[in-house]
Amino acid sequence: MTKPPPDLADLPELLAAMEAMALDELRQVWRRHLGPPPPLRSADILRQLLGWRLQAAAYGGLSLETRNELRGPAGRLKAARLSDGARLTREWKGRQYNVERTSEGYRYDDRTYRSLSEVARVITGVRWNGPRFFGLRQGAAA
Repeated sequence: MTKPPPDLADLPELLAAMEAMALDELRQVWRRHLGPPPPLRSADILRQLLGWRLQAAAYGGLSLETRNELRGPAGRLKAARLSDGARLTREWKGRQYNVERTSEGYRYDDRTYRSLSEVARVITGVRWNGPRFFGLRQGAAA
């Protein structure tokens, strides 16, 4: 049985209140609005998932087109789809790195590289799958 979506008028207050809730309180909110909660042990993860689910129930979730795209080949965004001018940011060992997609390749640190993997190698000093390193594929680097 699907429960009705949360009241839109109360949703912003509920989301704000969730920031201070402990795991058991978040589970109670989940039960009240969505049914049995998932067996998560992290209050932070449950809070984010609950916030998403409540907002999706109240305002509508992802479009069918977006859901299908995410379910596509291994649920990944292909690096080749990045348009010229697209910017990627990655924090690595406490430092932030910015890369820009250009018509010639990927611009990083005033140089142009043919692939994101080359950029990732320059940043880390070891071989990386560039799209994975920059979070464009599942199993992105932590």
